[in-house]
Amino acid sequence: MVFTSIDFVLFFAVVYALYRVLPHRAQNVMLLAASYYFYGSWDWRFLGLLIGSTVVDYFVGRYLGPNRSPSKRRLALILSLVFNLGMLGFFKYFDFFAESFAALAGTFGWHVDTLTLRIVLPIGISFYTFMTISYVIDVYRREIVPTTHPLDFALFVAYFPHLVAGPILRASLLLPQIEKPRTVTKEHVVRGLWLIGWGCFQKMFVADNLAPLVDTVFGPSAAPTGADVLVASWAFAFQIFGDFAGYSNIARGVSRMMGIELNVNFRFPYFVISPQEFWRHWHISLSTWLRDYLYIPLGGNRHGAWRTHRNLMITMALGGLWHGAAWTFVIWGLYQGALLVAGHSLAGFGDRNGVVIPPGLNLKRLALGSVMFLATCYGWLIFRAESFSQLSSFTALLFTNFRVTATTIDSLLIPFLQVVAPLLLVHIYQARYDDEDAPLRLPMGVRYALYAAVFYCVLLWGDFSGAQFIYFQF
Repeated sequence: MVFTSIDFVLFFAVVYALYRVLPHRAQNVMLLAASYYFYGSWDWRFLGLLIGSTVVDYFVGRYLGPNRSPSKRRLALILSLVFNLGMLGFFKYFDFFAESFAALAGTFGWHVDTLTLRIVLPIGISFYTFMTISYVIDVYRREIVPTTHPLDFALFVAYFPHLVAGPILRASLLLPQIEKPRTVTKEHVVRGLWLIGWGCFQKMFVADNLAPLVDTVFGPSAAPTGADVLVASWAFAFQIFGDFAGYSNIARGVSRMMGIELNVNFRFPYFVISPQEFWRHWHISLSTWLRDYLYIPLGGNRHGAWRTHRNLMITMALGGLWHGAAWTFVIWGLYQGALLVAGHSLAGFGDRNGVVIPPGLNLKRLALGSVMFLATCYGWLIFRAESFSQLSSFTALLFTNFRVTATTIDSLLIPFLQVVAPLLLVHIYQARYDDEDAPLRLPMGVRYALYAAVFYCVLLWGDFSGAQFIYFQF
């Protein structure tokens, strides 16, 4: 059941009608049942995994709360980590590591019969396991008090707007909103509808119209030039942004209409000037999760430059692997780690030499932003590549066969600009105030003209085929 499908529209209409008339506790029961139905509509067989993770971590949290024994608390934490990471590792990475081991053995002339189970990846497993892990760790650290209401905890894990592709929510944000009665105001509805509409524009108009351009270049029968590869990497940068930010905004809008706020997951990530700034603006819920539960426990930046760089590389390599079971994702993670190391080193050099980048629109920021965008797009080339051989071939084309042809202009660049230009116009205004809701404060005439433009872009040129969101596969 995709957010942009008629099935979801009908589903949410029924859920919302019931939600508005039920009292608080009945709302939670209904939302939990609706969330399980929503998840089960993908594949009911994997509901057991979702419920199993919920049950294990609820009771681990209850056990950790009053327990004062460091050894017993540590054992309970390990139990939760082994269960959740073991479940994630088995379903997501078993075949990958089995095939990789067989390939490695083959390089030494050893024949290994590969045991692969062709396991179907349960949708959303990367997201809800990270949510429950963060809950248990926060309780273990005594940063939050464990909930004593199993139904509320189950709803925290399974809440359908965020369940399939995030944001990765923290218990400190969502659980208090679930446990307390909620009041839906006119502002909640208006702001929620704007986020839903804007999210549909990002997904159905931007991402889904860019997807064919990207697939043309990355397809198996393509014979692109270096210029084609460059434009396709730009197109994929905005495709994956529109796809993922669109999902996050629809999720936030649907939730906001029920009086529940989800955290912002994207803040104009292509308007940044450094790798550190990029990861404070891209997939914020994942980057903060990696920071708080991996990078800082590894030592963060507390023990000198070398260990800081090591910790960045480890964190981003594992972050890359989180995205998918393929070596291209690991390479992408290592590339992002290298960018962060370079950014950290350059920032230190700038501080030591009094280099100042003034705020606002200026030539220095434009130059740095352009370089950062190109570096980011090469990362997306790694991410999108079907194989290491395609990545190697496309990288070589950028430097050895950079020809701009009529196809590059007519079939790639012009359609790319036509799709991206409306998005950038709104983003420039939003970024000026650093607020995604800034368009809601426009003068009434301009605001309604924007609403109409977004509506007609989706209606006339949007993809209504119910195309899957990219991050469903992660």
